[in-house]
Amino acid sequence: MTSLRVRIGVLGIALFAGALAPTSAHATTAAPSPTVEEQRLDKAVPQEILRRSGFDDVAPEFTRALGGAHSYAQARRIVVREGSALWRRAVDRAQGRGPAESRRREALPLKGGGGRRVGLSRDDDRPLYWARLGMTREVRTWEPGFGVNDTQRGALLDVLERTSRGQRDLRFPGGHMKRILLTGFDPFTLDRDIRISNPSGASALALDGTVIQTDEGPARVETAVFPVRWDDFEQGTVERTLRPYLPKVDLFTTVSQGRIGRFDVERTNGAWRGGYPDNENLSRTGTVPVTDPASLPQWTTTTLPYAAIVAASTGRFPVYDHTEVTEIPAGGTDPVVRADGPTAGSTARAGGGGNYLSNEIAYRATLLRDRLGLHDTLPGGHVHTPVLEFGAGNTTEVTDPDFVRNRVDIIDQVRAIVTVAADASFRD
Repeated sequence: MTSLRVRIGVLGIALFAGALAPTSAHATTAAPSPTVEEQRLDKAVPQEILRRSGFDDVAPEFTRALGGAHSYAQARRIVVREGSALWRRAVDRAQGRGPAESRRREALPLKGGGGRRVGLSRDDDRPLYWARLGMTREVRTWEPGFGVNDTQRGALLDVLERTSRGQRDLRFPGGHMKRILLTGFDPFTLDRDIRISNPSGASALALDGTVIQTDEGPARVETAVFPVRWDDFEQGTVERTLRPYLPKVDLFTTVSQGRIGRFDVERTNGAWRGGYPDNENLSRTGTVPVTDPASLPQWTTTTLPYAAIVAASTGRFPVYDHTEVTEIPAGGTDPVVRADGPTAGSTARAGGGGNYLSNEIAYRATLLRDRLGLHDTLPGGHVHTPVLEFGAGNTTEVTDPDFVRNRVDIIDQVRAIVTVAADASFRD
């Protein structure tokens, strides 16, 4: 039989060990690996984009700041501060404030020894995208001494995404100034060409916080950028960002990159996911998943003044009122393309903007508009920009004069389209 003293000693050791062990509710787990999207960051092109834009200092400085955190609460404050700072830095750069590139940037020799590479033009959206991935990868793989559990890590990643995308920086002024909300997207199809830029994201950076002059007076534009990831949309990122603001704005438009050589104002949006791989190389096919699926319409429509937009002279690219959809007719089984929009009782297979995330953000935003009872009072919908193309023969360089000119012209035309939409809407 064990003596009382020994038994008490064993019990004390057990209690002490138990006090040190994390409870199940706060148990730390091994840090996950970088995502598919984050793994692209180490390739040569992203590193060149970061270097030539001066944004190569973002992730290292963030890592140092996060490494100094002594608690989860302190870490969260750092993430909020640094995420917001990245968004403001990207906006400032796009709008001509602050240095165009880092003072530490080295001049890189071009292939063949001719000339030197210089910094990227200010209108470029790619530095924000790749710098953000450097920050999310750090949070995802971070293992602090005080430990973080899956819930805490997920919360840090969520707040980093929202702050660095401008989703928590939508600040409309008081008074009688009109308010316009515009959204863009990250670059995508990066495994096809990792150099890709997205002119909708570039437009968001160029227009954020700017004031446009309409026939009815000045209007403030606020913007945000969304990820090209199916799961983020299923988790409600669009609704969470837009719901507080749609009742307060006078016009909104979601924007994405669409077809070559043309703008499209998408007339109809469909409740269908077509499955094209996202930036994580994940596919999702089926009805768009939203809350309250019992009241899920197959189609939503734009309330933007599309006739006025198409009729106006807004830039060098033609603008179309795009009405085509793909549907399964009522009582049918096979998809049918309809040039003039859906027929009564049909099931969606593609909206005017297709069945990828551009169609889905348009569907979710206009469905939210309608659920808030704003269909008849709030102009809103989706605009597709032209595909941003490199100059002829450029298959390797991250930029060229034609590429920059195309992006600047698209941004300018987005601004003009928004101004026309505001003029037509605010007069009514």
